[in-house]
Amino acid sequence: MSINLVKGQKIDLTKGTTGLSKLVVGLGWDPVTNEAKGFFGQKKQTTPEIDCDSSALLLNEHGKLVKDENVVCFHNLASDCESVMHAGDNLTGDGHGDDEQISIDLARVPSDVHKILVVVNIYEADERNQHFGMIKSAYIRVVNAANNQELIRFNLTDNYATMTALITGELYRNNGEWKFNAIGEGAHAAHIDDLAERYQ
Repeated sequence: MSINLVKGQKIDLTKGTTGLSKLVVGLGWDPVTNEAKGFFGQKKQTTPEIDCDSSALLLNEHGKLVKDENVVCFHNLASDCESVMHAGDNLTGDGHGDDEQISIDLARVPSDVHKILVVVNIYEADERNQHFGMIKSAYIRVVNAANNQELIRFNLTDNYATMTALITGELYRNNGEWKFNAIGEGAHAAHIDDLAERYQ
């Protein structure tokens, strides 16, 4: 049974769960539909094209990004160790279910990686004058890849107007186990490289 988390909540993922190693982190969102007046005063609905990009940052015990290859994103689909892999870029966010997915094999995560931070940026946000106030139904969820069972879900319901990046959550080591922290913080970073710089 899936557990719905609230902002700031932390939960054990592997404690008491034998053999849980391969996870899929799914992220979803939809653009907000706007109503505008068309010809002859008729109401017309418009949906902006917003390209959200999910990424994972593999951080050390001090929360630092020690090499560029530890940024897994649309232009670097796998970490060097291949423990974290990105399924590819979704340009629109259309449709039901996860818009982008990141696979994580906890058993293969190097010992010097203590946190896997999952973030989302809006591509060319500044040029397109877009922000996360124009996004609805955003969520992050963690799924057991072995049986496709959803373990946890965190719906991002805060007001993220003016924010161009979301720090959604993190998987982190704790006493030999892996936990998940529901963060849900907005940030100003138009590109994943801008966000990555904060952790160097």
